[in-house]
Amino acid sequence: MTEHHSYTLAGWREWVGLPDIGVPWVKAKLDTGARSSSLHAFDLEELDRDGLRWVRFTVRPWQRSEADAVQVERPVLDVREVRSSSGHSEERYVVALDLTLMGRQVPAEMTLARRDEMGFRMLVGREALRQGFAVDPGRSYLGGRPPLALRRRNRGKG
Repeated sequence: MTEHHSYTLAGWREWVGLPDIGVPWVKAKLDTGARSSSLHAFDLEELDRDGLRWVRFTVRPWQRSEADAVQVERPVLDVREVRSSSGHSEERYVVALDLTLMGRQVPAEMTLARRDEMGFRMLVGREALRQGFAVDPGRSYLGGRPPLALRRRNRGKG
């Protein structure tokens, strides 16, 4: 007997929000091949807060632009060895951040990466997607897009 779940259909790339840190729009690739989600973090710096590990980093939501950059401090949940699709392995900080996808907010474990070589500032992995999302690999931006004036920033045109 198969269980029937209701899923929210999403495209292979979507605009995602990070409400915990005040980032309403960041373009993300939905990656069912990745376990955890990953966020492009700049200026990573480890902090000690009363004996606990924290990390400070900058999120630049727009590609090729520093507009609307946000400095973030979060407790470190874990440090994980992450292997990229090219086989390169590196240690990454893991933090908890809620993400908004298709109008729904879900908790996610986010590894912090320098994703300069990638076309997306964020990857959404299986741990987040299994909270009620199905991915249609032939579609994009089913959850809508930021207004055109904001999207232009993502292309570095002001």
